[in-house]
Amino acid sequence: MKIPKQTILDKAISWVAPQTGLKRWHARTQMALLGGFTGARHDRRQTQTWNAYSGSADNVSLDDLPTLRDRSRDLLRNAPLATGAVNTVITNVIGTGLRPQSHIDRKVLKQYFKSEDDMEEWEAEAERIFAIWANSQNCDLTRNQTFTDMQALLLRSCLESGDVFVLRKYRERKGCPFGTTLQIIEADRVASQPADPDNIVAGIEIDTDGAPVAYHVLNHNPDDPERGVVESVRVPAFDNLGNKQVLHIFVRTRPDLTRGIPYLAPVIESLKQLDRYTEAEIAAAVISSMFTIFVKSETEDGLLPMGSEQGKPAKSGDYKMSPGAILDLQPNEAIEIADPKRPNQAFDGFVQSILRQIGVALEIPFEILIKHFTASYSAAQAALVEAWKTFSTRRKWISAQFCQPVYEMVITEAVAKGYLKAPGFFSNPFVRAAYLGTEWIGPPRGQIDQLKEIRAADYRVKMGVSTLEEETAQITGGNWEVKHAQRAREQKLRTEAGLIETTEKAEQNDSD
Repeated sequence: MKIPKQTILDKAISWVAPQTGLKRWHARTQMALLGGFTGARHDRRQTQTWNAYSGSADNVSLDDLPTLRDRSRDLLRNAPLATGAVNTVITNVIGTGLRPQSHIDRKVLKQYFKSEDDMEEWEAEAERIFAIWANSQNCDLTRNQTFTDMQALLLRSCLESGDVFVLRKYRERKGCPFGTTLQIIEADRVASQPADPDNIVAGIEIDTDGAPVAYHVLNHNPDDPERGVVESVRVPAFDNLGNKQVLHIFVRTRPDLTRGIPYLAPVIESLKQLDRYTEAEIAAAVISSMFTIFVKSETEDGLLPMGSEQGKPAKSGDYKMSPGAILDLQPNEAIEIADPKRPNQAFDGFVQSILRQIGVALEIPFEILIKHFTASYSAAQAALVEAWKTFSTRRKWISAQFCQPVYEMVITEAVAKGYLKAPGFFSNPFVRAAYLGTEWIGPPRGQIDQLKEIRAADYRVKMGVSTLEEETAQITGGNWEVKHAQRAREQKLRTEAGLIETTEKAEQNDSD
């Protein structure tokens, strides 16, 4: 360590007060040796035993992943708070499902369309074709789920295990116009084998750039020995045309991180301890509800058995209480009542304090985490707004990682089979990207005061900072064009039925 040199101020202080100058120079030297950050010092009692492990993103995570997954799954099976936290995320992010709204790039594609109406018709047709595929269980390789069901399962598996994989398969099935199907692979099934080379990390084969080349997928879960011998199958990450064959869904929190970390990882211990504490309090409350009496005796005889009840013979040690009963105790015997002091008056406050810390780690406000809205309107609204930032961010993430790639697969097949006409789709990648532009719409965020929300939306539209389409998606989660067409039909029918006056009649009545 380089010893700091004396500055002009140091020399001046030393000339006036040599002892003070020496102390100052000694302090500066010690600071240089120890560093400027208190959190990095080892000479303080608070940090002497804090030996943080340093390592790469994979070194500090891959060995712990099996344990983190097992404990995360155990909490989701048995801990109500953990289950509620994950369900809250899934309900607000996915809800009834994310659906695409086609928004083609009109500047790029104007040469292929005659009018704006033709572009709108193409967008509507693309949405209809994708809905036919998404609403059928044929989109799932196992034929058990629709696309919405797969979204929820995918997000749940990712939160539970840290990551999840989606394999693109092609299956021609009777009565199904599409061959594109999806297979969801749990994280445990992508794993390395003992004889694998160094370029296979946790089941993912990577190149010199760190990009995935192939995924080594086990034929079944390694913890299910009844299904036979475990074998690994190499699945290329891309096909011959460069299209993705495998989607690896996870959140990368550090550069070079190969596998995802479970959502509950930072709070696993806190949730488990809180679950144990809750069980102990429940058990103590149950015991407290039982009026238990102990007889203290200095002899071995103890309390004499009470008489038989309802003709049943009395047993040794079988004592029962009855209204107005008078019990004669032996000499030197005394009664002691068990009183565990439950329920604990501090239980609720302590649990809420821990839940606030857990909510911070999971990015879920305390009120949303436990569905507890007892504060003011402003506080509840602030909690919803803060939570919606997290939910909308995850919605954007899953749309980009899963929904959009799948949409591109289906529309590409539809164009290739002639279901959808798209000139220039395969000849120019920029034109293809212009055709595939979408926005994914999901259920709207919750509203505390709908009247205030509607008025705010009305002001935004009038100011020109928002559109009816955006506000419809945010308030109801619906499609404005569909609602507009429906409202026009309703208006026409009500006018023809005489329930609403036409504009001409209303103006004539006003003039009269």
